[in-house]
Amino acid sequence: MNDGFIKTAAVTPPLRVAAPEFNAEQIIKLAKDAAAGGAKLIVFPELAVTAYTCGDLFMQSELIGRANAALGKIARETAVADALIVVGFPLSVDGKLYNTAAFLCGGEILGFVPKVHIPNYVEFYEARHFNSMQGVTDISFGGKRIPFGTKLIFCAENLPDFKVACEICEDLWAAESPAISHAQNGASIIVNLSASDEAVGKSDFRNSLVLAQSSKLLCGYIYAGAGEDESTTDMVFSGHSLIYENGKKLAERPLFTTGIIYADIDVSRLMGERRKTTTFKNGFDGEYRHISFNIKIAETRLSRTFERRPFVPSDKKSLAERCESIFAMQYMGLVKRIKHIGLKTVTIGISGGLDSTLALLVTARAFDRLGLDRRGIIAVTMPAFGTTERTKNNALELINCIGAASREIPIGEAVSLHLRDIGADDGEQDVAYENAQARERTQILMDIANKTGGIVIGTGDLSEIALGWATYNGDHMSMYGVNSGVPKTLVRHLVKYVADISDDRLCAVLSDILDTPVSPELIPPKDGKIVQKTEDIIGPYELHDFFLYYMVRMGFGSNKIKRLAKIAFSGVYSGDEIEKWFGVFIKRFYSNQFKRSALPDGPKVGTVNLSPRGDWRMPSDAALM
Repeated sequence: MNDGFIKTAAVTPPLRVAAPEFNAEQIIKLAKDAAAGGAKLIVFPELAVTAYTCGDLFMQSELIGRANAALGKIARETAVADALIVVGFPLSVDGKLYNTAAFLCGGEILGFVPKVHIPNYVEFYEARHFNSMQGVTDISFGGKRIPFGTKLIFCAENLPDFKVACEICEDLWAAESPAISHAQNGASIIVNLSASDEAVGKSDFRNSLVLAQSSKLLCGYIYAGAGEDESTTDMVFSGHSLIYENGKKLAERPLFTTGIIYADIDVSRLMGERRKTTTFKNGFDGEYRHISFNIKIAETRLSRTFERRPFVPSDKKSLAERCESIFAMQYMGLVKRIKHIGLKTVTIGISGGLDSTLALLVTARAFDRLGLDRRGIIAVTMPAFGTTERTKNNALELINCIGAASREIPIGEAVSLHLRDIGADDGEQDVAYENAQARERTQILMDIANKTGGIVIGTGDLSEIALGWATYNGDHMSMYGVNSGVPKTLVRHLVKYVADISDDRLCAVLSDILDTPVSPELIPPKDGKIVQKTEDIIGPYELHDFFLYYMVRMGFGSNKIKRLAKIAFSGVYSGDEIEKWFGVFIKRFYSNQFKRSALPDGPKVGTVNLSPRGDWRMPSDAALM
């Protein structure tokens, strides 16, 4: 439960229709099993104590009496389970029957939540047996006064973000579902005890409903479905169960199976999302009761996985679609800028590296969209002290493949003269030596743009912006940065995507660029090979992109980010390596905000962006995390 993770379980038990004693034994066993598996919230289906399909047997007082005794037994015998347990139960109050969820913890019945929307159409005839109820009251059950009503939220005493509320089956289908009010009044997890019969396509529809509900309410959602042991007189039930977190599916039970599914819901993340989302309003409904329960704080054994590259879809079909979508956003952003200014030319520096390659590909697509001649793209190579033959040749070949206008302007002599003018020691390869090259290149690009009536296309990516890995007023500056919303791990996949759909000649040069080590090439090569490798200096980009995503998008703290990184990159990087590179990331991220504050325009393409005019506003002198 540290870091906000709550292990949850949706359970579909074996049962017998109208046999509370047998069903209670199954519920007790599986509740204990789920608790032993680490679950702190355990959810059973609708009317699990009796079965949902009892029909007019619900009118028999004997069945209700047996169900009452069974619930008492379940409460007592699950007292050893350190968890909040939610069980479907037919509750009789003053001569009326209610389809409820009984909340149990520590051997006590904490409350009953009734179903609000009672279906009475097509195959459902619940209104024949059950009543709707809204509001909150207290009832007598088992010799105790117990809260009964729709406006109950069950709150862990020692985990302030762990707050659970309930809706039952049809409530999810209704236009005004109770979960809306529950979430607005603080519930971070909604449980749904369901008995939804199976039909063709219905499992997809359930997924859509739960995905939407968890997304718009910024909540965890546990849907526990009744299983195959329900009566098949007129319907078949599949045990379909789902666990979602803010639109992301964490677990799903295959149809026609029973047992337990687990998922770790991050309630602290959900609260963070709500704080950030200003349209998510608090309800402040004074009728709600907050009922406390207590569970022990323990380290959650996480079963969920974390993608090493959160910006990159894991399956090839989604990756191709995502790449085309991002590519379109990049070039359409540039299309608008070119149309607005009324340009016929642009200038771009080409190094033979990934970022400038992607920027050139984007620019070419923008020119095609506008019906402009690609010869209006003035692609400039500017070899200097660290340029290798490999990158230079790749740059020239790429320009030729694209059909842009190629210009080569060596800068070594100009930089050497400048370094002498400022009194730099001959041969000293310090920061001034490196940055002078970057600034000379930017000056050349800007001046060519002035001469040709164009603008300079920036090539720096989101990861470099996050780390400040750019020379201020050098490659940091342009008139429009087409890659500014694209992290390095995704840049690589975008270039690979274009390579895969290109002719053999362009594919070959793009493939060699992909195989070239990432480098600013500001230090002379050794034996013709790159010696200044970026990831040897500042760390692996896949780690930095992971850190960036979970810090900016999720708002997680340092310890939590490192914990997740150690899980995601287990067997790839040691714990010490992750600690080291996270330290580099945080220091660079905080110390380089001043560069982001002066960032050129560029299109946002994903959920993380560092534009000072858009997603990220941060003081340049903030203290480190």
